[in-house]
Amino acid sequence: MQKTFLQRLRMVRPRDLLHILLFIAAVLPAAVYRIAHGPFWLISECRDEARDNAYWFFRYISMNGCPITAVYAVSRKSPDWEKVAELGKTVRYGGLMHWILYLACDIRISTHKAGTPNSAVCRVLEDCRIVRKKTVFLQHGVVKDDLPYVHAENARFSMFVTTAPREHEYVTRNFGYPPGVVVRTGLCRFDDLKDESDGSLILIMPTWRQWIASPESADEKAERFLDFRETEYFRMWNCLINSPALEELLSATGKHAVFYQHRNMQKFTGAFLTRNADVRTASFPEDAHELLKKAAVLVTDYSSVAMDFAYMGKPVVYYQFDYRKFRDSHLSEGYYDYRKDGFGPVEKTACGVISDIGNIICGGMRPAHVYRERMENFFDMRDGRNCERTYRAVMELSNKTGRRMDND
Repeated sequence: MQKTFLQRLRMVRPRDLLHILLFIAAVLPAAVYRIAHGPFWLISECRDEARDNAYWFFRYISMNGCPITAVYAVSRKSPDWEKVAELGKTVRYGGLMHWILYLACDIRISTHKAGTPNSAVCRVLEDCRIVRKKTVFLQHGVVKDDLPYVHAENARFSMFVTTAPREHEYVTRNFGYPPGVVVRTGLCRFDDLKDESDGSLILIMPTWRQWIASPESADEKAERFLDFRETEYFRMWNCLINSPALEELLSATGKHAVFYQHRNMQKFTGAFLTRNADVRTASFPEDAHELLKKAAVLVTDYSSVAMDFAYMGKPVVYYQFDYRKFRDSHLSEGYYDYRKDGFGPVEKTACGVISDIGNIICGGMRPAHVYRERMENFFDMRDGRNCERTYRAVMELSNKTGRRMDND
């Protein structure tokens, strides 16, 4: 549902007021900066991270001598600051210079919907047309569900990146963007997706639940530690990682498991205490992208990381104990049916998941034939050129802004 201007304004909280002052302070310097400098792109993802599609896109630009100035915004406290700074121009996320570059840039490029110095304030500025920017949505994952918050009426992207044919068709038909906005270039991080598994790691990586840990929730009570332990989410995942059957399976086969929650749920990681010596809980700053490459089997629920895993041709198991509630309270169904299209078996119980893991181990850590066929049919671009295609598409969009750069 599209939010009204007043609803947007109510999202601006006292902690955001500093950013209103930073915006005012940045207006004149931004005008001068834009006149004094050539066209440039501002790139970002989450405040503390540089390891998703935005990072790989920035890395491609820096490593290939592309004729465009790009600046990456990330927190100075981020464990990724140094690696980004070694590649090229970097700015402190949310600071005055970030505001200046946000107002002066030709194209704003982000892995996530916001990618701005302050999402609440910038949303109001953009809704009121005080700030008008060409924006590129590099995506955080392959779209498979209906995502109203990135429909054209709510996001107004100038370019929306997709990867798979069915995904591209679904977004084009249902998200309301004009012709040409939705492009199929592939996710930039997929260029680095290579199977580095030694066959020993089982990765357990669920997605988040909006009704438990909404990033915009003002209801602190709903996110208290003790309340979280009463949720079905906690009980079911805790049951899995503490299952004697899983412990026996891992011990007997020489495998080990890592339990890694979505960033929105990691505030609760300490609630999960496993007695199993072969199961480890992990969280940021450990790199989920690297874990996906190193893992031999993935257990997830509805997360699009299953797409990354399938792109590498590795076996997936879905643990979906709350399917109806997830659809009613988190994401509506899109074009993707887990039982007809999924890349692995779908289970409602921990016992079923453990049995599937055992079958995969017995099968040589390879997906069953039916799932391998689905993986191969779903993706058609495995040439390692996603960053290149994305760069050319953004360059074409940039040239339409009136400040042209030659495209080699």
